[in-house]
Amino acid sequence: MTSTPAPRTRSRAPVVIGMTMLLLVALLAGLLGGVVGYQLAEQASGPDRQASTLGIEVAQPRGQELPALDVAEVAAVAGPSVVAIQTVGDGGGSVGTGVVITSDGEILTNAHVIEGAERINVRLAGETEPREAVLIASDPSRDLALLRVEASGLTAATIADPGDTRVGDEVVAIGYALDLDGDPSVTRGIVSALDRTLTTEQAVLSGLVQTDAAISSGNSGGPLVNALGQVVGINTLVADAQQPGRAANNLGFAISAEQVLSGIDRLRGTDQQAAGFLGVGLAARADGGSGAQVTDVVPDSPADEAGIRVGDSVIAVNDRPIDGQAALVAVIRDLGPGATVTVELVRDGQPLSVEATLVERPAE
Repeated sequence: MTSTPAPRTRSRAPVVIGMTMLLLVALLAGLLGGVVGYQLAEQASGPDRQASTLGIEVAQPRGQELPALDVAEVAAVAGPSVVAIQTVGDGGGSVGTGVVITSDGEILTNAHVIEGAERINVRLAGETEPREAVLIASDPSRDLALLRVEASGLTAATIADPGDTRVGDEVVAIGYALDLDGDPSVTRGIVSALDRTLTTEQAVLSGLVQTDAAISSGNSGGPLVNALGQVVGINTLVADAQQPGRAANNLGFAISAEQVLSGIDRLRGTDQQAAGFLGVGLAARADGGSGAQVTDVVPDSPADEAGIRVGDSVIAVNDRPIDGQAALVAVIRDLGPGATVTVELVRDGQPLSVEATLVERPAE
């Protein structure tokens, strides 16, 4: 008689990217305008398969500076909303972290945490036994997923006001790093930068919060919180230079509160705006300037009608600076069809502004 081996378990790491991945042009062309893909679970039993109708706890804008960070106090405030996630699928299982966002069992995590899962188990704070969770929806293009467990009276996290996070704010990352036994791990750092845009194999992630708080395997989907215990982001990836002569230390990234709130609406199905489409191919500027260089213009597209030409450099959209081609991809995607945008260009060394009305991205 032979025994069946137990499913292999591995920690679900934050997405690891190399600095050179930020220059991938081919991926950007495919992701331009990205389309939110909702993946409804197919099981017929278990927790309520509908998104919660409860509102999300969002902090009021603060009129004063944050207090000095007390890590123990922050962990006590935010910890009850942090959950461990374990999945089982082909090839074994994985481990990540999630955040309770409603008292009736709605949980937010990264899409890559539950990718390929056939079963999702969630262990709530203070409990020893896991609960079955169902997948409400997943958005790989923004690396967010919404789960639900059968529960009531849970402690929901409070999302920080999107405009309150500042460079230099002290923060704490909370999550089940390395799937260590016991309570989640906490690491301390600061907000190193805001509004980063990075490219992974599956997504263009915009509005990211950069932090030097340590983020490890298993932290994915867990919260980055401020000194009041409010969620300023969902930890999602770390950078790795992956190239001789380069180094990458303390470069972690979290999906910002602003992106989290809009992402929840999309996952719940209350915001199903299609992706915007401008109609340009892009590359990094070769002259060291900021922005994105236009390498192709789709005939009869909004870009073509606005007079954008191959060789132009896009440096801003609606007064929002464009730091690279990934940033332009994300901005156009999120504005949606019907939006009229002012595109600031550099052409032959001279500044130029044009207006374009975005359309829905054509089917591939």
